[in-house]
Amino acid sequence: MVGEVADSTELTVLLPDTPFPAIEQAWGEATPAPGLLAVGGDLSIGRLRQAYLQGIFPWFSEGQPILWWSPHPRMVLKVSDFKVSRSFKKTLKAFVNQESGCIRIDSAFEQVLHHCAHTPRQGQAGTWIVPAMQAAYTRWHHAGAVHSFETWVDNQLVGGLYGVCLGRMFFGESMFALQTDASKVALAALVCFCRHHGVNWIDCQQNTRHLASMGAAEVARADFQRHLATATAQNEIQEWVFHSGYWEEVLGQ
Repeated sequence: MVGEVADSTELTVLLPDTPFPAIEQAWGEATPAPGLLAVGGDLSIGRLRQAYLQGIFPWFSEGQPILWWSPHPRMVLKVSDFKVSRSFKKTLKAFVNQESGCIRIDSAFEQVLHHCAHTPRQGQAGTWIVPAMQAAYTRWHHAGAVHSFETWVDNQLVGGLYGVCLGRMFFGESMFALQTDASKVALAALVCFCRHHGVNWIDCQQNTRHLASMGAAEVARADFQRHLATATAQNEIQEWVFHSGYWEEVLGQ
């Protein structure tokens, strides 16, 4: 996250009716905050939907104004490229075969959001999932566009993730684990669900070693935008239920 943003007069300042600028206007590599596009506006469902359809997302810390981003390149997990190591495949099979473990979708969204905001992360002193963001994505969840994938063991939530889905495009937001590999199990479930429903790309926004180890890779902004336009124009997914047969999408490969 950006520690200090340069003078906001150098950026488009969003008023209630101000449209987003062209994403090509996002700051480049030579600037203090590569990918930064605009500042201000609000976190209404309408504004968020407009942003995601254009490949833009909010990301800011407590005490900062709302900052809007469109990074280049963009980190994406193509679900066909999802990597399952030998050791994780063994872990995944054990989870699938135990009676006490299951994947649920949207059964505890606010708990997932809370854990994503408050679970300590190596190298991070705070969180970008500030109260305003939690409230905004909870509203959008109730409106049907934001979903949680949850790992449950012995009827306890032990890991999960949440993200936005528009058409056949899933935008991953954050994940957490209270037990080893619990977030990876949730991600594997998301990949299975996406493969079954024709969602080919999961937007990961930022490059991390953890995501790269599971098959995510950077794509050029132009390539991302082309895929985004096609994917978001498709019909919405109607059934947000994880069926055990979906595991074959990963375990059968």
